[in-house]
Amino acid sequence: MTTATLAELLAEYDRALDYTDQLWSDLTTEQVHWRASEQASGIGWHLGHQAAVAHFMVRNLTAAEPPIDAELDRLMDSATPESDRGELPTLDRLRWYRDTVSERVRFRIAEIDAGRVGAPTQLRVVAMTLMVSVINHEYQHSQWIGETRLGVHELAVPVVPVSDHLTVIDGYVVVQ
Repeated sequence: MTTATLAELLAEYDRALDYTDQLWSDLTTEQVHWRASEQASGIGWHLGHQAAVAHFMVRNLTAAEPPIDAELDRLMDSATPESDRGELPTLDRLRWYRDTVSERVRFRIAEIDAGRVGAPTQLRVVAMTLMVSVINHEYQHSQWIGETRLGVHELAVPVVPVSDHLTVIDGYVVVQ
């Protein structure tokens, strides 16, 4: 296992997002919205939650950006009890939200990597830790999405990504 640069972590972020996309891009709205009970989260919530956490972290730790979609931010926040999460958004809105967040993450991390920020050395340390956390969180929820895809919807799960920066701990893909 080697220490990753910010550019390599951005590539790992893309790899994690691509894997998640493989897990849900062929699912129907009913499959993405399916919940085992009122106290359980559907695949769609996990997809939005992955994006919400990534943007919360980027905007609160590096850039003070405004919310992308305040309604989805509230819905996808794990502090909101499952029974209060309301209706999940359409697949198009979920895709837009995830894509918009990933664009913001890439932009902010690229700005930090290029030194176009105040306190560039300090923010590089923050960005490194942030990206490892965002990537690991993406894989954490992708694990559950994959389990639901296979166990409930009886659909094959794609091969887990492999790279010099990834390992598996307790069944979860992680960057160390």
